Amino acid sequence: MSDPIRTFRHFRDVPQNLWRWPNFSPAEIACRGTGQIKLHPDALDKLQALRDRLGKPLIVRSAYRSPEHNRTVGGAKASKHMDGTAFDIAMSNHDPVAFEAAARAVGFLGFGFYPRSGFIHVDLGPARQWGERFPVRATAFAEEAPPAREVLADSRTMKGGGAAGVATLGAAGVEVAQGVLAETQSAILPLVPYLDTLRWVFIAVALGGIAVTIYARLDDWRRGRR
Repeated sequence: MSDPIRTFRHFRDVPQNLWRWPNFSPAEIACRGTGQIKLHPDALDKLQALRDRLGKPLIVRSAYRSPEHNRTVGGAKASKHMDGTAFDIAMSNHDPVAFEAAARAVGFLGFGFYPRSGFIHVDLGPARQWGERFPVRATAFAEEAPPAREVLADSRTMKGGGAAGVATLGAAGVEVAQGVLAETQSAILPLVPYLDTLRWVFIAVALGGIAVTIYARLDDWRRGRR
């Protein structure tokens, strides 16, 4: 006997003990316009089975729709979205051919193809399909590769930090030399102002290296967030 279908006024009202689909959240399945949600366990079980079979995230563009929201977006009058048995899944991270095969294998029967909008509609049936299938890719869909770690020798952070460190030591060394010359060699006192200029050059280089290091860290952080 299948679990009963339940409707909640808002996805935040769904009790935790009723939610058994680990790769999805009530917010993903709820109506985008009203926050209402209809739990159709059989449909959600198939959605989770599809996620498990494909082994990578499903981006749900639309799941349950309240009747008023369905009218607002121009959905079919008898849209399966209003039953909680339909899902529109983005193809941005899937090969459409492999996705369709997997969806049929887990028991979805209704298919709508929207290549211009970049998603496939799946539902529990009856068996039917509409729309033009996605064009076949010239090459197989590649898994998304994790960001490559920066080679240490090319690291902007290392270069900036290294320049700052060397320049800081140089500035300190010049300052020590100034003091020694001023105390011991009165004959070369005219060189002391030039050493003072050199010390400020080192300080400027050190500040530049620190700025490069900070910029590199912030840029790497922004890239990691994309």
